[in-house]
Amino acid sequence: MNIKLLAACGAVVACLAWPFTAEAAQTWQPLTRPAPAAAPSPAVAAVPLAVQPQTTNMLPSNSDIWVSLDNELNSKKSRVGDTVMFKVSRDVMVGQYVVIPRGTPAAGRVTYRTGKGAFGKSAKMEFDIDSLQLPSRVIPVSGHYRIEGQGNTGATVATAVAVGVFSAFVTGHSAVATQGSEWKASTKESIAIAPPSVGS
Repeated sequence: MNIKLLAACGAVVACLAWPFTAEAAQTWQPLTRPAPAAAPSPAVAAVPLAVQPQTTNMLPSNSDIWVSLDNELNSKKSRVGDTVMFKVSRDVMVGQYVVIPRGTPAAGRVTYRTGKGAFGKSAKMEFDIDSLQLPSRVIPVSGHYRIEGQGNTGATVATAVAVGVFSAFVTGHSAVATQGSEWKASTKESIAIAPPSVGS
């Protein structure tokens, strides 16, 4: 009798618990802890890009270059097309650097010439300065000059009064540029020139 009563009670308890258990199984979810927040990455300091220092200097166009004649230039001896040699007479600087040193060779040419003539007519001559010769390159420059000999107009007039046609034998002077005389040329274009290295 007791055994049957216990069995019946167990069945009733089982029947009462079944709906709750099924519903709980549907709604129950296992508890999960939130993942710890990731630690912020340390800030990386901005590193400036390394910039190479300027290694060249620009010699602007139309920069003045002073040169001096190596030898006397005389219309009596010179002919059109003859080469005329010079040397740079003053250092050419960009900032603290000497980019064209004094003594640098320069070259030009005779472009026009007339001899001295009768009646005190003086000779005339024109020449150009064309280039400078650095060890590593030729630099084009420009400079154009005209020189004239001193005329003998006064002597011609005096002779004409005295002896007429014999004044034709009074001649002028040759055009002369003296050795060592200075003349100015200009660079034709901007020129990049590397300064000497610190260790040189």
